[in-house]
Amino acid sequence: MKFIVSSTYLLKQLQVLGGVINNSNTLPILDNFLFELDGKSLTVAASDLETTMTAKLEVESDDSGSIALPARLLLDTLKTFPEQPLTFTQEENNTVEISSNHGKYALAYADGAEFPKAVALDDPSKVNILGHVLATAINNTIFATGNDDLRPVMSGVFFQFNTDGLTFVATDAHKLVKYGRSDVQADQAAEFIMPKKPLNLLKGILGGSEEEITIAYNDSNAKFTFENTELICRLIDGKYPNYEAVIPKENPNRLTIGRNQFLNSVRRVSIFSNKTTHQIRLKIAGAELNVSAEDMDYSNKAEERLTCDYQGDDLQIGFNSRFLSEMLNNMNANDVSLEMSLPNRAGILTPIDGLEEGESVTMLVMPVMLNN
Repeated sequence: MKFIVSSTYLLKQLQVLGGVINNSNTLPILDNFLFELDGKSLTVAASDLETTMTAKLEVESDDSGSIALPARLLLDTLKTFPEQPLTFTQEENNTVEISSNHGKYALAYADGAEFPKAVALDDPSKVNILGHVLATAINNTIFATGNDDLRPVMSGVFFQFNTDGLTFVATDAHKLVKYGRSDVQADQAAEFIMPKKPLNLLKGILGGSEEEITIAYNDSNAKFTFENTELICRLIDGKYPNYEAVIPKENPNRLTIGRNQFLNSVRRVSIFSNKTTHQIRLKIAGAELNVSAEDMDYSNKAEERLTCDYQGDDLQIGFNSRFLSEMLNNMNANDVSLEMSLPNRAGILTPIDGLEEGESVTMLVMPVMLNN
């Protein structure tokens, strides 16, 4: 088998696929890229058994065949080449020779038949969505997922498709984000939990993409198809918690403030907070918001006064500053609103501007008990 391909074109595709490969694999074959040649079409695949990603490349060839090449070695070599055509030739002694303008490099290959086959989806449901819309949905939710191995359902993003819109939810029990799109609909209602790793891969590829993506899914797997790339992953098994039940419906106290001003204040004051609880106190009265923190162990304390727009009763509420600043940081609004009812009920953070047509974001942050 023999083919000719541009070095930078191949590297660009392999770097995307390389994100699938784990640093330590149980099966040695998973340390390789699978190359399947069929005339002028070369399909390259990478897998970690849970997630498989394939890309179709155009090459110069009239051969066919299938081999597995060591991923790390190939990537390290390709990174050093300037743009030029490379010729890959399968030799007798179980090696593949790569010829460049200035040299020849031989690397051992494995039989392509050993590489695990990607799962085929039987009778899947489908929905089409624009690349940048999916990337924005992932960006807005993935930071709020949990890392608790005992509750695997919380370690992914919950996709909820309906005939009137799509909803994406993530929570780790301390914070919750619900991102909705009413401008994209599915043909029928469905829900599934997507693991973090394939979502991070998709987020990296799809940022700003105007490509249309087809999401096909059944009970156990989901497949994302776009341009010349396909990603298949196993879904997280289990039932997602009833997130609607934890979002407080009655929130009479509403604070409106500039996002940047609030975020910077929270960040500064939190430096002086207790290093284990990261607790900051918000004290709101009239048009004044007082942000303070204290670390009793070291007699460190800080306090800032901000002007804000506030409707409601005077209120003191405590939050974990890390969660609060993470949420504010992941919004791209100029002004945000924080709605609260009582000091022991969750606060609801929403952007006031900066949203596209049909887009909605609701972030929920659990309060912490204030020690007076």
